[in-house]
Amino acid sequence: ATVFLEFWKRRRAVLTYDWDLIDWEDEEEELRPQFEAKYSQVERVNPITGKPEPFQPFPDKLSRLMVSVSGIFFMISLVLTAVFAVVVYRLVAMEQFASFKWYFIKKYWQFATSGTGVCINFMIIMSLNLVYEKVAYLLTDLEHPRTESEWENSFALKMFLFQFVNLNSSIFYIAFFLGRFAGRPGKYNKLFNRWRLEECHPSGCLIDLCLQMGVIMVLKQMWNNFMELGYPLLQNWWSRRKMKRRGQSWEKDWNLQPMNLHGLMDEYLEMVLQFGFTTIFVAAFPLAPLLALLNNIIEIRLDAYKFVTQWRRPMPARATDIGIWYGILEGIGVLAVITNAFVIAITSDYIPRFVYAYKYGPCTDQGYRQEKCLKGYVNSSLSVFDLSELGMGYSGYCRYRDYRAPPWSSTPYEFTLQFWHVLAARLAFIIVFEHLVFGIKSFIAYLIPDIPKDLCDRMRREKYLVQEMMYEAELEHLQRERKKNGKQYHHEWP
Repeated sequence: ATVFLEFWKRRRAVLTYDWDLIDWEDEEEELRPQFEAKYSQVERVNPITGKPEPFQPFPDKLSRLMVSVSGIFFMISLVLTAVFAVVVYRLVAMEQFASFKWYFIKKYWQFATSGTGVCINFMIIMSLNLVYEKVAYLLTDLEHPRTESEWENSFALKMFLFQFVNLNSSIFYIAFFLGRFAGRPGKYNKLFNRWRLEECHPSGCLIDLCLQMGVIMVLKQMWNNFMELGYPLLQNWWSRRKMKRRGQSWEKDWNLQPMNLHGLMDEYLEMVLQFGFTTIFVAAFPLAPLLALLNNIIEIRLDAYKFVTQWRRPMPARATDIGIWYGILEGIGVLAVITNAFVIAITSDYIPRFVYAYKYGPCTDQGYRQEKCLKGYVNSSLSVFDLSELGMGYSGYCRYRDYRAPPWSSTPYEFTLQFWHVLAARLAFIIVFEHLVFGIKSFIAYLIPDIPKDLCDRMRREKYLVQEMMYEAELEHLQRERKKNGKQYHHEWP
Protein backbone atom coordinates (compact mmCIF):
# COMPACT_ATOMS: atom_id res chain seq x y z
CA ALA A 1 0.00 0.00 0.00
CA THR A 2 2.82 2.40 0.84
CA VAL A 3 4.71 1.67 -2.38
CA PHE A 4 1.51 2.16 -4.37
CA LEU A 5 0.81 5.55 -2.78
CA GLU A 6 4.41 6.74 -3.12
CA PHE A 7 4.52 5.87 -6.80
CA TRP A 8 1.17 7.54 -7.27
CA LYS A 9 2.74 10.75 -5.90
CA ARG A 10 5.38 10.50 -8.62
CA ARG A 11 2.78 9.84 -11.30
CA ARG A 12 0.68 12.76 -10.04
CA ALA A 13 3.70 15.07 -10.27
CA VAL A 14 4.25 14.05 -13.91
CA LEU A 15 0.58 14.58 -14.81
CA THR A 16 0.49 17.95 -13.03
CA TYR A 17 3.55 19.09 -14.97
CA ASP A 18 2.29 17.79 -18.33
CA TRP A 19 -1.02 19.64 -17.91
CA ASP A 20 0.74 22.85 -16.74
CA LEU A 21 -0.90 22.87 -13.31
CA ILE A 22 2.21 23.23 -11.16
CA ASP A 23 1.44 26.82 -10.18
CA TRP A 24 -2.36 26.55 -10.24
CA GLU A 25 -3.92 27.25 -6.87
CA ASP A 26 -7.38 26.52 -5.49
CA GLU A 27 -7.78 30.25 -4.80
CA GLU A 28 -8.25 30.72 -8.54
CA GLU A 29 -11.41 28.62 -8.36
CA GLU A 30 -14.68 30.49 -8.52
CA LEU A 31 -17.13 30.58 -5.61
CA ARG A 32 -20.20 28.39 -5.69
CA PRO A 33 -23.36 30.35 -6.65
CA GLN A 34 -25.13 28.92 -3.56
CA PHE A 35 -22.38 30.26 -1.32
CA GLU A 36 -22.52 33.72 -2.91
CA ALA A 37 -26.30 33.88 -2.63
CA LYS A 38 -26.26 32.84 1.02
CA TYR A 39 -23.47 35.13 2.26
CA SER A 40 -23.66 38.04 -0.18
CA GLN A 41 -24.47 40.42 2.68
CA VAL A 42 -21.26 39.56 4.59
CA GLU A 43 -18.01 40.42 2.82
CA ARG A 44 -14.31 40.51 3.59
CA VAL A 45 -11.18 41.21 1.58
CA ASN A 46 -9.56 38.10 0.13
CA PRO A 47 -5.92 38.06 1.35
CA ILE A 48 -4.81 36.47 -1.92
CA THR A 49 -6.62 38.59 -4.51
CA GLY A 50 -7.17 41.72 -2.41
CA LYS A 51 -10.79 41.93 -3.58
CA PRO A 52 -13.96 41.82 -1.43
CA GLU A 53 -15.88 38.54 -1.54
CA PRO A 54 -18.71 36.81 0.40
CA PHE A 55 -17.61 35.43 3.76
CA GLN A 56 -19.07 32.74 6.05
CA PRO A 57 -18.81 33.73 9.74
CA PHE A 58 -17.12 31.19 11.99
CA PRO A 59 -20.13 30.67 14.38
CA ASP A 60 -22.38 29.91 11.41
CA LYS A 61 -19.79 27.54 9.93
CA LEU A 62 -19.30 25.76 13.26
CA SER A 63 -23.03 25.29 13.89
CA ARG A 64 -23.59 23.88 10.41
CA LEU A 65 -20.60 21.58 10.81
CA MET A 66 -21.95 20.27 14.13
CA VAL A 67 -25.32 19.50 12.55
CA SER A 68 -23.55 17.69 9.71
CA VAL A 69 -21.40 15.63 12.10
CA SER A 70 -24.51 14.72 14.11
CA GLY A 71 -26.14 13.50 10.92
CA ILE A 72 -23.09 11.39 10.09
CA PHE A 73 -23.10 9.75 13.54
CA PHE A 74 -26.83 9.08 13.23
CA MET A 75 -26.36 7.29 9.90
CA ILE A 76 -23.44 5.29 11.29
CA SER A 77 -25.58 4.24 14.25
CA LEU A 78 -28.24 3.15 11.74
CA VAL A 79 -25.63 0.91 10.10
CA LEU A 80 -24.67 -0.61 13.45
CA THR A 81 -28.36 -1.25 14.16
CA ALA A 82 -28.62 -3.11 10.85
CA VAL A 83 -25.58 -5.18 11.78
CA PHE A 84 -27.18 -6.03 15.13
CA ALA A 85 -30.33 -7.12 13.28
CA VAL A 86 -28.23 -9.46 11.13
CA VAL A 87 -26.59 -10.84 14.29
CA VAL A 88 -30.03 -11.59 15.77
CA TYR A 89 -31.02 -13.29 12.51
CA ARG A 90 -27.89 -15.46 12.65
CA LEU A 91 -28.74 -16.51 16.21
CA VAL A 92 -32.31 -17.45 15.26
CA ALA A 93 -31.20 -19.15 12.02
CA MET A 94 -28.47 -21.07 13.86
CA GLU A 95 -31.07 -22.66 16.12
CA GLN A 96 -33.38 -23.47 13.20
CA PHE A 97 -30.70 -24.92 10.93
CA ALA A 98 -29.26 -27.04 13.76
CA SER A 99 -32.66 -28.76 14.13
CA PHE A 100 -33.44 -28.88 10.40
CA LYS A 101 -34.98 -32.06 9.01
CA TRP A 102 -32.79 -32.09 5.92
CA TYR A 103 -29.61 -33.89 7.01
CA PHE A 104 -27.29 -31.87 4.75
CA ILE A 105 -28.43 -28.57 6.29
CA LYS A 106 -28.37 -30.06 9.77
CA LYS A 107 -24.80 -31.25 9.29
CA TYR A 108 -23.50 -27.96 7.87
CA TRP A 109 -25.70 -25.61 9.87
CA GLN A 110 -22.86 -23.17 10.56
CA PHE A 111 -22.08 -22.70 6.87
CA ALA A 112 -25.81 -22.36 6.12
CA THR A 113 -26.15 -19.71 8.83
CA SER A 114 -23.10 -17.77 7.60
CA GLY A 115 -24.11 -18.02 3.94
CA THR A 116 -27.66 -16.77 4.40
CA GLY A 117 -26.47 -14.10 6.85
CA VAL A 118 -23.96 -12.80 4.29
CA CYS A 119 -26.61 -12.60 1.55
CA ILE A 120 -29.05 -10.74 3.80
CA ASN A 121 -26.27 -8.42 4.93
CA PHE A 122 -25.37 -7.70 1.30
CA MET A 123 -28.98 -6.77 0.48
CA ILE A 124 -29.06 -4.43 3.49
CA ILE A 125 -25.77 -2.87 2.36
CA MET A 126 -27.06 -2.14 -1.14
CA SER A 127 -30.37 -0.78 0.20
CA LEU A 128 -28.68 1.57 2.65
CA ASN A 129 -26.32 2.84 -0.06
CA LEU A 130 -29.29 4.45 -1.80
CA VAL A 131 -30.19 6.30 1.39
CA TYR A 132 -26.62 7.40 2.08
CA GLU A 133 -26.23 9.30 -1.18
CA LYS A 134 -29.32 11.44 -0.53
CA VAL A 135 -28.31 12.09 3.09
CA ALA A 136 -24.74 12.99 2.05
CA TYR A 137 -26.13 15.49 -0.52
CA LEU A 138 -28.38 17.04 2.12
CA LEU A 139 -25.66 17.36 4.77
CA THR A 140 -23.09 18.74 2.32
CA ASP A 141 -25.47 21.37 0.96
CA LEU A 142 -26.31 22.31 4.55
CA GLU A 143 -22.65 23.17 5.19
CA HIS A 144 -22.57 25.63 2.24
CA PRO A 145 -18.98 24.92 1.06
CA ARG A 146 -17.17 27.85 -0.50
CA THR A 147 -16.00 26.25 -3.77
CA GLU A 148 -16.82 23.20 -5.86
CA SER A 149 -13.63 21.50 -4.68
CA GLU A 150 -14.61 21.95 -1.04
CA TRP A 151 -18.09 20.65 -1.81
CA GLU A 152 -16.70 17.57 -3.57
CA ASN A 153 -14.21 16.85 -0.76
CA SER A 154 -16.90 17.14 1.91
CA PHE A 155 -19.34 14.99 -0.05
CA ALA A 156 -16.66 12.39 -0.82
CA LEU A 157 -15.65 12.11 2.85
CA LYS A 158 -19.26 11.54 3.93
CA MET A 159 -19.91 8.95 1.22
CA PHE A 160 -16.71 7.12 2.12
CA LEU A 161 -17.53 7.05 5.85
CA PHE A 162 -21.07 5.85 5.20
CA GLN A 163 -20.14 3.15 2.73
CA PHE A 164 -17.00 2.04 4.56
CA VAL A 165 -18.90 1.50 7.81
CA ASN A 166 -21.77 -0.07 5.92
CA LEU A 167 -19.51 -2.46 4.05
CA ASN A 168 -17.07 -3.39 6.80
CA SER A 169 -19.05 -3.28 10.06
CA SER A 170 -20.22 -6.89 9.72
CA ILE A 171 -16.67 -7.95 8.78
CA PHE A 172 -15.24 -6.28 11.88
CA TYR A 173 -17.91 -8.03 13.97
CA ILE A 174 -16.94 -11.46 12.64
CA ALA A 175 -13.21 -10.77 12.92
CA PHE A 176 -13.10 -9.41 16.46
CA PHE A 177 -16.38 -10.08 18.28
CA LEU A 178 -17.88 -13.31 16.94
CA GLY A 179 -17.50 -16.07 19.51
CA ARG A 180 -15.63 -13.88 22.02
CA PHE A 181 -18.54 -13.60 24.46
CA ALA A 182 -20.33 -16.90 23.89
CA GLY A 183 -19.45 -18.31 27.31
CA ARG A 184 -18.77 -21.97 28.01
CA PRO A 185 -20.78 -25.22 28.25
CA GLY A 186 -23.11 -25.02 31.18
CA LYS A 187 -22.87 -21.24 31.30
CA TYR A 188 -23.58 -19.92 27.82
CA ASN A 189 -24.42 -16.26 27.36
CA LYS A 190 -27.80 -15.70 25.70
CA LEU A 191 -29.36 -12.74 23.92
CA PHE A 192 -32.66 -11.71 25.51
CA ASN A 193 -32.31 -14.87 27.66
CA ARG A 194 -33.48 -16.81 24.60
CA TRP A 195 -30.87 -17.29 21.89
CA ARG A 196 -27.37 -18.54 22.58
CA LEU A 197 -24.65 -16.27 21.21
CA GLU A 198 -23.03 -17.52 18.04
CA GLU A 199 -19.63 -19.20 18.08
CA CYS A 200 -16.99 -19.57 15.39
CA HIS A 201 -16.64 -22.66 13.26
CA PRO A 202 -14.60 -25.41 15.03
CA SER A 203 -11.76 -24.72 12.59
CA GLY A 204 -11.63 -21.09 13.72
CA CYS A 205 -13.14 -17.69 12.99
CA LEU A 206 -11.05 -17.14 9.85
CA ILE A 207 -13.40 -19.45 7.89
CA ASP A 208 -16.41 -17.24 8.67
CA LEU A 209 -14.40 -14.09 7.95
CA CYS A 210 -13.14 -15.44 4.63
CA LEU A 211 -16.67 -16.45 3.57
CA GLN A 212 -18.07 -13.04 4.53
CA MET A 213 -15.41 -11.14 2.61
CA GLY A 214 -15.48 -13.40 -0.46
CA VAL A 215 -19.25 -13.26 -0.96
CA ILE A 216 -19.55 -9.51 -0.34
CA MET A 217 -16.57 -8.65 -2.55
CA VAL A 218 -17.67 -10.83 -5.51
CA LEU A 219 -21.34 -9.80 -5.33
CA LYS A 220 -20.51 -6.11 -4.96
CA GLN A 221 -18.15 -6.11 -7.93
CA MET A 222 -20.74 -7.90 -10.08
CA TRP A 223 -23.44 -5.44 -9.01
CA ASN A 224 -21.21 -2.40 -9.64
CA ASN A 225 -20.29 -3.61 -13.11
CA PHE A 226 -23.96 -4.14 -13.95
CA MET A 227 -24.93 -0.68 -12.66
CA GLU A 228 -22.08 0.98 -14.56
CA LEU A 229 -22.68 -0.71 -17.91
CA GLY A 230 -25.84 -2.84 -17.95
CA TYR A 231 -28.12 -0.16 -16.53
CA PRO A 232 -27.01 2.60 -18.99
CA LEU A 233 -27.38 0.10 -21.84
CA LEU A 234 -30.98 -0.61 -20.88
CA GLN A 235 -31.75 3.09 -20.41
CA ASN A 236 -30.24 4.05 -23.75
CA TRP A 237 -32.12 1.27 -25.52
CA TRP A 238 -35.39 2.43 -23.98
CA SER A 239 -34.62 6.07 -24.87
CA ARG A 240 -33.94 5.20 -28.51
CA ARG A 241 -37.12 3.13 -28.62
CA LYS A 242 -39.23 6.04 -27.35
CA MET A 243 -37.66 8.43 -29.86
CA LYS A 244 -38.48 6.09 -32.72
CA ARG A 245 -42.10 5.86 -31.58
CA ARG A 246 -42.45 9.64 -31.47
CA GLY A 247 -40.79 10.06 -34.81
CA GLN A 248 -38.29 12.58 -33.42
CA SER A 249 -34.73 12.80 -34.69
CA TRP A 250 -32.35 14.11 -32.03
CA GLU A 251 -28.62 14.18 -31.88
CA LYS A 252 -27.26 10.76 -30.95
CA ASP A 253 -25.26 12.26 -28.12
CA TRP A 254 -28.39 13.65 -26.49
CA ASN A 255 -29.91 10.17 -26.18
CA LEU A 256 -26.97 8.94 -24.10
CA GLN A 257 -26.94 8.98 -20.30
CA PRO A 258 -25.73 12.22 -18.66
CA MET A 259 -22.65 12.27 -16.49
CA ASN A 260 -23.32 12.10 -12.75
CA LEU A 261 -23.64 15.45 -11.00
CA HIS A 262 -20.64 14.59 -8.84
CA GLY A 263 -18.48 13.48 -11.75
CA LEU A 264 -16.05 10.66 -11.09
CA MET A 265 -16.87 10.44 -7.39
CA ASP A 266 -18.51 7.02 -7.78
CA GLU A 267 -15.47 5.70 -9.66
CA TYR A 268 -13.10 6.97 -6.98
CA LEU A 269 -15.30 5.61 -4.20
CA GLU A 270 -15.45 2.16 -5.76
CA MET A 271 -11.66 2.00 -6.12
CA VAL A 272 -11.01 3.29 -2.60
CA LEU A 273 -13.42 0.75 -1.05
CA GLN A 274 -11.78 -1.98 -3.10
CA PHE A 275 -8.38 -0.77 -1.88
CA GLY A 276 -9.69 -1.21 1.66
CA PHE A 277 -10.81 -4.75 0.91
CA THR A 278 -7.41 -5.69 -0.50
CA THR A 279 -5.43 -4.28 2.44
CA ILE A 280 -7.44 -4.15 5.67
CA PHE A 281 -8.26 -7.89 5.98
CA VAL A 282 -5.78 -9.34 3.50
CA ALA A 283 -4.42 -11.68 6.19
CA ALA A 284 -7.84 -13.33 6.42
CA PHE A 285 -8.68 -13.31 2.70
CA PRO A 286 -5.48 -13.44 0.61
CA LEU A 287 -7.50 -13.87 -2.60
CA ALA A 288 -8.83 -10.29 -2.34
CA PRO A 289 -5.95 -8.68 -4.30
CA LEU A 290 -6.28 -11.27 -7.08
CA LEU A 291 -10.04 -10.74 -7.34
CA ALA A 292 -9.50 -6.98 -7.35
CA LEU A 293 -6.91 -7.28 -10.13
CA LEU A 294 -9.19 -9.43 -12.31
CA ASN A 295 -12.10 -7.08 -11.69
CA ASN A 296 -10.04 -4.01 -12.60
CA ILE A 297 -8.73 -5.56 -15.82
CA ILE A 298 -12.34 -6.13 -16.89
CA GLU A 299 -13.57 -2.79 -15.56
CA ILE A 300 -10.95 -0.80 -17.49
CA ARG A 301 -12.51 -2.01 -20.72
CA LEU A 302 -16.06 -1.61 -19.40
CA ASP A 303 -15.36 1.98 -18.36
CA ALA A 304 -13.81 2.77 -21.73
CA TYR A 305 -16.87 1.39 -23.52
CA LYS A 306 -19.21 3.20 -21.12
CA PHE A 307 -17.57 6.62 -21.45
CA VAL A 308 -17.30 6.40 -25.24
CA THR A 309 -20.64 4.83 -26.19
CA GLN A 310 -23.11 5.07 -23.28
CA TRP A 311 -22.48 8.39 -21.51
CA ARG A 312 -22.49 11.94 -22.79
CA ARG A 313 -19.18 13.69 -23.01
CA PRO A 314 -18.31 14.95 -19.49
CA MET A 315 -17.43 18.56 -18.75
CA PRO A 316 -13.71 19.00 -18.03
CA ALA A 317 -12.58 20.34 -14.67
CA ARG A 318 -9.14 21.51 -13.59
CA ALA A 319 -7.46 19.82 -10.63
CA THR A 320 -3.90 19.36 -9.41
CA ASP A 321 -4.53 16.08 -7.56
CA ILE A 322 -7.28 13.64 -6.56
CA GLY A 323 -8.35 15.79 -3.64
CA ILE A 324 -9.32 14.20 -0.37
CA TRP A 325 -9.06 10.68 -1.77
CA TYR A 326 -5.30 10.55 -1.26
CA GLY A 327 -5.70 11.30 2.46
CA ILE A 328 -8.36 8.59 2.67
CA LEU A 329 -6.03 6.08 0.99
CA GLU A 330 -3.27 6.94 3.46
CA GLY A 331 -5.72 6.48 6.34
CA ILE A 332 -6.71 3.06 4.97
CA GLY A 333 -3.03 2.09 4.80
CA VAL A 334 -2.57 2.94 8.49
CA LEU A 335 -5.80 1.14 9.44
CA ALA A 336 -4.68 -1.90 7.44
CA VAL A 337 -1.55 -2.30 9.57
CA ILE A 338 -3.54 -2.16 12.82
CA THR A 339 -6.32 -4.45 11.57
CA ASN A 340 -4.02 -7.13 10.19
CA ALA A 341 -2.06 -7.11 13.44
CA PHE A 342 -5.28 -7.83 15.33
CA VAL A 343 -6.41 -10.44 12.78
CA ILE A 344 -3.13 -12.37 13.06
CA ALA A 345 -2.96 -12.04 16.84
CA ILE A 346 -6.62 -12.49 17.85
CA THR A 347 -8.62 -14.08 15.02
CA SER A 348 -6.09 -16.62 13.77
CA ASP A 349 -4.44 -19.46 15.71
CA TYR A 350 -0.92 -18.23 14.97
CA ILE A 351 -0.15 -16.94 18.47
CA PRO A 352 -1.68 -19.90 20.41
CA ARG A 353 0.34 -22.32 18.29
CA PHE A 354 3.47 -20.22 18.77
CA VAL A 355 3.01 -20.18 22.57
CA TYR A 356 2.35 -23.93 22.67
CA ALA A 357 5.40 -24.74 20.56
CA TYR A 358 7.77 -22.74 22.75
CA LYS A 359 6.20 -23.13 26.18
CA TYR A 360 3.98 -26.21 26.44
CA GLY A 361 4.88 -28.55 23.55
CA PRO A 362 7.44 -31.34 23.28
CA CYS A 363 10.10 -28.85 22.10
CA THR A 364 9.92 -26.62 25.18
CA ASP A 365 13.22 -24.80 25.83
CA GLN A 366 14.68 -26.34 22.66
CA GLY A 367 13.49 -23.82 20.05
CA TYR A 368 11.01 -24.34 17.25
CA ARG A 369 12.67 -26.63 14.75
CA GLN A 370 10.01 -28.68 12.97
CA GLU A 371 6.31 -29.49 12.98
CA LYS A 372 6.66 -32.21 15.59
CA CYS A 373 6.85 -29.37 18.11
CA LEU A 374 3.08 -28.87 17.59
CA LYS A 375 2.26 -32.46 18.50
CA GLY A 376 -0.57 -32.39 21.06
CA TYR A 377 -1.59 -28.79 20.25
CA VAL A 378 -5.26 -29.59 19.52
CA ASN A 379 -5.59 -31.48 22.78
CA SER A 380 -3.95 -28.60 24.64
CA SER A 381 -6.34 -26.03 23.10
CA LEU A 382 -9.44 -27.93 24.27
CA SER A 383 -10.95 -27.79 27.75
CA VAL A 384 -13.05 -30.41 29.54
CA PHE A 385 -16.68 -30.13 30.67
CA ASP A 386 -18.58 -32.58 32.91
CA LEU A 387 -21.88 -33.41 31.20
CA SER A 388 -23.48 -34.45 34.49
CA GLU A 389 -23.56 -30.76 35.50
CA LEU A 390 -26.27 -30.15 32.90
CA GLY A 391 -28.76 -32.11 35.05
CA MET A 392 -30.28 -33.84 32.03
CA GLY A 393 -29.16 -37.40 32.75
CA TYR A 394 -25.98 -37.20 30.67
CA SER A 395 -22.66 -38.59 31.89
CA GLY A 396 -19.07 -38.38 30.75
CA TYR A 397 -17.08 -35.44 29.43
CA CYS A 398 -17.06 -33.24 26.35
CA ARG A 399 -14.36 -30.97 24.92
CA TYR A 400 -14.62 -27.35 23.79
CA ARG A 401 -12.20 -24.69 22.54
CA ASP A 402 -10.91 -22.66 25.47
CA TYR A 403 -8.20 -22.54 28.10
CA ARG A 404 -10.12 -23.37 31.29
CA ALA A 405 -9.37 -25.62 34.25
CA PRO A 406 -11.04 -29.08 34.28
CA PRO A 407 -14.04 -29.74 36.55
CA TRP A 408 -11.91 -31.83 38.97
CA SER A 409 -9.46 -29.01 39.71
CA SER A 410 -9.59 -26.78 42.80
CA THR A 411 -10.80 -23.87 40.61
CA PRO A 412 -13.06 -25.51 38.00
CA TYR A 413 -13.62 -23.67 34.71
CA GLU A 414 -11.35 -20.78 35.63
CA PHE A 415 -8.86 -19.53 33.04
CA THR A 416 -5.58 -21.42 33.12
CA LEU A 417 -2.07 -19.98 33.08
CA GLN A 418 -1.83 -20.88 29.40
CA PHE A 419 -4.72 -18.50 28.65
CA TRP A 420 -2.85 -15.59 30.21
CA HIS A 421 0.35 -16.55 28.41
CA VAL A 422 -1.52 -16.55 25.08
CA LEU A 423 -3.17 -13.21 25.88
CA ALA A 424 0.15 -11.60 26.80
CA ALA A 425 1.76 -12.97 23.64
CA ARG A 426 -1.08 -11.57 21.54
CA LEU A 427 -0.73 -8.10 23.00
CA ALA A 428 3.05 -8.19 22.62
CA PHE A 429 2.74 -9.32 18.99
CA ILE A 430 0.33 -6.47 18.18
CA ILE A 431 2.69 -3.86 19.61
CA VAL A 432 5.82 -5.28 17.94
CA PHE A 433 4.07 -5.88 14.60
CA GLU A 434 2.59 -2.38 14.42
CA HIS A 435 5.84 -0.61 15.30
CA LEU A 436 7.85 -2.76 12.89
CA VAL A 437 5.49 -2.31 9.94
CA PHE A 438 4.99 1.40 10.58
CA GLY A 439 8.76 1.77 10.67
CA ILE A 440 9.07 -0.06 7.34
CA LYS A 441 6.30 2.13 5.87
CA SER A 442 8.07 5.30 6.93
CA PHE A 443 11.40 4.03 5.61
CA ILE A 444 9.88 3.15 2.21
CA ALA A 445 8.17 6.54 2.02
CA TYR A 446 11.52 8.21 2.78
CA LEU A 447 13.40 6.21 0.14
CA ILE A 448 10.99 6.97 -2.73
CA PRO A 449 11.14 10.67 -3.76
CA ASP A 450 7.82 12.36 -4.49
CA ILE A 451 9.06 13.83 -7.79
CA PRO A 452 11.04 11.76 -10.36
CA LYS A 453 14.61 12.97 -10.88
CA ASP A 454 14.18 13.61 -14.62
CA LEU A 455 11.06 15.68 -13.95
CA CYS A 456 12.85 17.59 -11.20
CA ASP A 457 15.69 18.36 -13.62
CA ARG A 458 13.22 19.50 -16.29
CA MET A 459 11.50 21.84 -13.81
CA ARG A 460 14.81 23.29 -12.64
CA ARG A 461 15.90 23.70 -16.28
CA GLU A 462 12.65 25.47 -17.08
CA LYS A 463 13.04 27.78 -14.09
CA TYR A 464 16.62 28.55 -15.16
CA LEU A 465 15.55 29.41 -18.71
CA VAL A 466 12.78 31.68 -17.41
CA GLN A 467 15.31 33.54 -15.24
CA GLU A 468 17.69 33.85 -18.19
CA MET A 469 14.91 35.26 -20.37
CA MET A 470 13.96 37.76 -17.65
CA TYR A 471 17.59 38.79 -17.28
CA GLU A 472 18.05 39.26 -21.03
CA ALA A 473 14.80 41.20 -21.33
CA GLU A 474 15.79 43.50 -18.46
CA LEU A 475 19.28 43.96 -19.93
CA GLU A 476 17.82 44.81 -23.32
CA HIS A 477 15.48 47.30 -21.66
CA LEU A 478 18.36 48.99 -19.85
CA GLN A 479 20.39 49.24 -23.05
CA ARG A 480 17.47 50.91 -24.84
CA GLU A 481 17.10 53.36 -21.96
CA ARG A 482 20.85 54.12 -22.14
CA LYS A 483 20.73 54.89 -25.83
CA LYS A 484 17.58 56.96 -25.40
CA ASN A 485 18.83 59.12 -22.56
CA GLY A 486 22.47 59.13 -23.48
CA LYS A 487 23.49 58.33 -19.88
CA GLN A 488 26.31 56.11 -18.81
CA TYR A 489 25.45 53.33 -16.37
CA HIS A 490 28.23 51.98 -14.19
CA HIS A 491 26.17 48.82 -13.35
CA GLU A 492 24.01 46.63 -15.53
CA TRP A 493 21.30 46.40 -12.87
CA PRO A 494 19.76 49.53 -11.31
